[in-house]
Amino acid sequence: VKMMMRNALALLVLFTSEAKAYTSSPSIQYLHGRAILQTRGVKTPLRMTGGGPTEGATRLGFLGMGIMGIPMAKNLLKAGYSVTVWNRSPEKCVPLVECGAQQANSPAEVVNQCDVTFAMLADPKAAKDVVYGTDDIQGVLSEIKEGKAYVDVSTVSDDCSRQICASIKEKGGRFLEAPVSGSKKPAEDGTLIFLCAGDKSLYDEVLPALNAMGKKSVFLGEVGAGAKMKLVVNMIMTSMLSAFSEGMALASSTGLQISDLLDVVDSGAIASPMFKLKGPLMNQGKYDPAFPLKHARKDINLALLLASQNELELPVSAAASQQYLKAEAKGAGGLDFSAVHRIYQDHQS
Repeated sequence: VKMMMRNALALLVLFTSEAKAYTSSPSIQYLHGRAILQTRGVKTPLRMTGGGPTEGATRLGFLGMGIMGIPMAKNLLKAGYSVTVWNRSPEKCVPLVECGAQQANSPAEVVNQCDVTFAMLADPKAAKDVVYGTDDIQGVLSEIKEGKAYVDVSTVSDDCSRQICASIKEKGGRFLEAPVSGSKKPAEDGTLIFLCAGDKSLYDEVLPALNAMGKKSVFLGEVGAGAKMKLVVNMIMTSMLSAFSEGMALASSTGLQISDLLDVVDSGAIASPMFKLKGPLMNQGKYDPAFPLKHARKDINLALLLASQNELELPVSAAASQQYLKAEAKGAGGLDFSAVHRIYQDHQS
């Protein structure tokens, strides 16, 4: 547990820090004693044929054209990949088609046309609907076979990830979970962090595509480890922002200037790029969604479920979860997760 928390804190620092200068030099990173080759800046397209890569343009699929999916798929196009996209609301694919992507009518059609299919979906239910299909969706599984690979970059529970993995492998496909640390701006800038687990050979093969969308990738071992790491990181992040919001509310209610508070926080030991970015916007009541509050609440609740399964009490995170629930009840679910501060707006009026 201590090892996981140290790694989670390290990843949180990466997520909230300023993007470092672009470099194309490969380096070696170590996690849990495993040496992981990082090739930030190496974007040479690969073609997946059977079990290994050869030179040429990989046919990539991308399912889910939301706040994260659109910029991620755009970065794959910019890197020179052939990309086929799908979204339950077809009109959301238009920005990608205008950039050169092909649009498919179903997840199954994407898998049929592509070597590797990425999925960025809202929650475990959406992830399962897309894989297994529904009355109105022809699912991924109907076209998975040997030579096909599926990379789920959604934030889901570890149980959900293992279930999807087992189903993909049963049909002869390969699976990698790769949830991301980062929100809308890092997705646009290509500075996401991928928390990967599952098929190591697939990880090695899709690393150039991950590098087109992110600044760092780590391989954590067996399927489920990536999902758990993502939940730990997001639990820390959402709890931090809830406490920060309370601090702003207390400062305001006692007559202190929020601008002074932000300056003091930014100058001391608890300085954080997240606070520096979100603080002024929260003070102005600006909550344009980079990471929707409803998804933050979902993630912290999944983390609490994971804790319960491991017989661990997390009272701070449990209290933070209630604050996000209150904010969502006030209509903030579609706003940025910093809109948790709206529950204190009466104190700052």
